[in-house]
Amino acid sequence: MTDRRLWSYKDIAAHIRVQPDTVRSYRKHGLLPPPDHVEGGRPYWYADTVRAWVASRPGNRGRGAG
Repeated sequence: MTDRRLWSYKDIAAHIRVQPDTVRSYRKHGLLPPPDHVEGGRPYWYADTVRAWVASRPGNRGRGAG
């Protein structure tokens, strides 16, 4: 089953338990996958994209499982 909900910086931050500015920094430094969608200049990612990224992060040890 695919999860095609679009997530903002705020949604990603809540998922991995950091501040939205941290997620923006990840993107700025190339640590976040490219956005799946851009609307009004704002980037959005599919929930599945974010979950795959979280699973592939070094040392994630179950973080962001919520």
